[in-house]
Amino acid sequence: MRKKIVAGNWKMNLTLAQGEQLINDILQAGLKLAEGQEVVVATPFPYLTKAKAMLKNYPGFYVAAQNSASEKSGAYTGEVSAEMLQSIGVDYVILGHSERREYFNETNAILAKKVDQALAFGVKPIFCCGEPLAIREAGTQNEYVAKQLEESIFHLSAEEFKKIVIAYEPIWAIGTGLTASSAQAQDMHAFIRSQVAAKYGNEIALHTSILYGGSAKPGNAAELFACPDVDGGLIGGASLVAADFVSIIQKLA
Repeated sequence: MRKKIVAGNWKMNLTLAQGEQLINDILQAGLKLAEGQEVVVATPFPYLTKAKAMLKNYPGFYVAAQNSASEKSGAYTGEVSAEMLQSIGVDYVILGHSERREYFNETNAILAKKVDQALAFGVKPIFCCGEPLAIREAGTQNEYVAKQLEESIFHLSAEEFKKIVIAYEPIWAIGTGLTASSAQAQDMHAFIRSQVAAKYGNEIALHTSILYGGSAKPGNAAELFACPDVDGGLIGGASLVAADFVSIIQKLA
């Protein structure tokens, strides 16, 4: 059985006090996660230890960093290494988010190094992939996403790959006013799973969690999560509102 995961990406939002309040509000909803279900909270770096402490007695709740470095250590001012994340007990790290690719020029090659570092220190990558509008309009989205997978995570051994979670971001439908339908999401998730199967075999493909990283909200989460190859969501704005995030988590069932 593959894990069903809802991950909330806070991005660069909230003060520590606001973040604490948000986590408290989520926990006070009294969510009962089924076996194989996980909730991941991806806070800014300064809040990771606090979030970890707040969630430690709640089974199925985990913390994630939003990025980590491609190098182990050294003269890289402002960077945070996977080893540092391991040292404070961080469970997951988001790598290759579309905003990191666009604003910080993260290439597939750089992301391959980041993935290697995370795995070397026992931090599980949530690897993001997805296509921009021009690629979707050209109808070459499958080739584009396949290249991202090939160049950033398909160098891994089968044992290493089992620790990867994939998040598909339809970049063309995020903040553009365009909407990716549940059918479009399912089509791409099924394609990604077929690529994993071709590389690592059906067994590993069936156990790989593939999250939807588009604009999932309480109103469309149930329909998205009902798709056979959608195993949860990487949630942005809706994860900053406790009631919305709780409602999305409840749709996993």
